[in-house]
Amino acid sequence: MTAKAPRTSTAGKAKAAQLILLTLASGQFLMALDSSVMNVSIATVAQDIGTTVSGLQGAITAYTLVMAMLMIIGGKVGALVGRRRAFMIGCVVYGCGSLTTALAPNLPVLLLGWSFLEGVGAALILPAIVALVASNFAVERRPAAYGLVAAAGAVAIAVGPLIGGVATTYFSWRWVFAGEVVVVLAILMLGRRVADAPPDHRPRIDVLGAVLSALGIGLFVFGVLRTSEWGWFLPKSGAPSWCGLSPVVWLMLAGILLVWLFLRWEARLVARGTEPLVDPELMRNRQLTGGLTMFLFQYLVQMGVFFVVPLYLSVALGLSAVKTGVLILPLSISLLAAAIGIPRLFPDASPRRVVKLGILSMFAGAVVLLVTLDADSGAAVVTVPLLLIGLGMGALASQLGAVTVSAVPDEQSAEVGGIQNTVTNLGASIGTAVAGSILITVLTSSFLATIEQSPVIPDEVKSQANVRLTGGAPFLSDAQLTAALEEAGAKSEVSQAALDANATARIDGLRAALGILALAALTALFFTQRIPATQPGSARP
Repeated sequence: MTAKAPRTSTAGKAKAAQLILLTLASGQFLMALDSSVMNVSIATVAQDIGTTVSGLQGAITAYTLVMAMLMIIGGKVGALVGRRRAFMIGCVVYGCGSLTTALAPNLPVLLLGWSFLEGVGAALILPAIVALVASNFAVERRPAAYGLVAAAGAVAIAVGPLIGGVATTYFSWRWVFAGEVVVVLAILMLGRRVADAPPDHRPRIDVLGAVLSALGIGLFVFGVLRTSEWGWFLPKSGAPSWCGLSPVVWLMLAGILLVWLFLRWEARLVARGTEPLVDPELMRNRQLTGGLTMFLFQYLVQMGVFFVVPLYLSVALGLSAVKTGVLILPLSISLLAAAIGIPRLFPDASPRRVVKLGILSMFAGAVVLLVTLDADSGAAVVTVPLLLIGLGMGALASQLGAVTVSAVPDEQSAEVGGIQNTVTNLGASIGTAVAGSILITVLTSSFLATIEQSPVIPDEVKSQANVRLTGGAPFLSDAQLTAALEEAGAKSEVSQAALDANATARIDGLRAALGILALAALTALFFTQRIPATQPGSARP
């Protein structure tokens, strides 16, 4: 009897650790799910609540914006009230936002629930998750824990279109948010088992620093998110123009200036012996900045891929949201396998080597898809590339969380969590914006060049196309273009020439976007020297 006691105790601790990890991973899953779950159902949701597609896209943009603006502040709130309490409060706020969204009768209520309340909840939850992993798991177990938590977020983005597609097709999009409320209640029940990471002192909130950081990051991210409508440098047709340049340029410059003022203010507080919102010394920490740089590139490539591949499957091939989601599942499977398997099978593997291999795997996946994609390709062409990209994402997920947190003392883990999630939001925004911008630019030029060379298309139609598409050609399916041509009364030979040009241009645009993403992955290799060559030990005192 006495011999079995230690074994029972060990089994109980292992089960408790699994429940804690499930709780934190579920929180990460929910936060990421909203970034992708409704993308396949935008038209349906817009019609249901009596708004336009652009209005709903604005709500999705606002959710990302609120998260990005408040993430650093959310990390400091966790240090003020306790990490677990911040996590639980964030879950309550997020749950209220999900319930409000599920019942929303119009766009203003949807904005309140989805964009604001869920964004505020996420800003409290995500930094707290980083700190709670550090306080609930020993140093040697953190890579595996961070890997699973990060994988949960990436899987949510991958399966989001499938969940949204199934719910919208067979039930209602509102059931997705109602289901989130149920998940939040389960997390709140399990959250009591999570050990808190109490602050060693009661910090003060730097109000001016909070305002400067929120405005600076908010303006920069908002500028990035508006590039598809306004253009990067020169304003698109019909877009506003500020001194001959796109507003994006001025918003990003204003954001950078405010962030610079924020850092100068924080340095001044430190010089006066006052506690800052973010310690400027963190930005001189080689290991931390290395990990943050990798997070930026990972999410840039990751969200670019999640933008390009569904476009190919759902628009170019005309597949349903459900089939599109199923075809993206190989990425989720390989991602989970790498995120869980690498720490378990190779606990002493060099983080730098794993990160390099992960980046190379993502690069290889993008290149394979770029090379094999053509007008005659079917849906199966994405399977191998997505497996490679998923492996790469899983490899990065298995290391980067532990790399960033081990670079600082444990009491700064929530602060690092806020910065880390700000960087990932920034990377995701840039990745989607760059991929979308390159795709539309190349698609437009390819389409115009092809019809210009076509002998069956009248010169007046070519001239009208050049004028109307100066702001960018839309990414249209064959069915959408056929309907538009029939409505315009185009002749059959003109319609066929336009369809052929559109099919070629779509592939050219997708290839160009994949090429940029592959280049970004390759660029990330130059920054891997900042990643430690050995597994992190205990946090430095």
